[in-house]
Amino acid sequence: MPQFVPEDLAPREAYHLLTSLVVPRPIAWVSTLSEQGTRNLAPHSYFNVVSSDPPIVHFTSSGQKDTLRNARATGEFVVSVVSRELVDAMNVTAADFPPGEDEFTWARIESAASTVVAPPRVADSKAALECRVREVLVMGNGIMVFGEVVHIHIAEEVWRDGRVHPELLRPVGRLAGADYAFVEQVHRLPRPSWDDVRRRDR
Repeated sequence: MPQFVPEDLAPREAYHLLTSLVVPRPIAWVSTLSEQGTRNLAPHSYFNVVSSDPPIVHFTSSGQKDTLRNARATGEFVVSVVSRELVDAMNVTAADFPPGEDEFTWARIESAASTVVAPPRVADSKAALECRVREVLVMGNGIMVFGEVVHIHIAEEVWRDGRVHPELLRPVGRLAGADYAFVEQVHRLPRPSWDDVRRRDR
């Protein structure tokens, strides 16, 4: 079995190894506004929920990019969910656009006004989280942006019985390199209680 000591790896080797093991990763399609009002839209696959009360999410920027600069300057961002039908448009916004370019325009993505914050959301996304920046934390080569969710948009078509159904949301997950994962099948596995486990092992 191959084994590795992280300090013996070059930074790029460590990156490829970790991103091939921590999979699939949810994608935050983050929209922001610059201080001059220019729209920015970029995907970030270091993304997750931090807290549900209050609702807080975070994404990580590797380096000083437009998303990070804008979120720091304005204190706001929106996370739109990437469903399968949006994956090609999302991939366009992953290009290394020069500062000040509007990815919505270049990728031919329609925007929709947010309700509480200034940055727009992706109109065709089936869900979006409007966020206000709570804290920015530097750890290693990652700059983590924590945002409190202040408004949530969910499309009627993915909402059933008071919940979002993943089969209808069809989220895209990031794997390693240029590989992505699509939710094709959902396997439900109820969490057992302690009594369930004890009865099973008798």
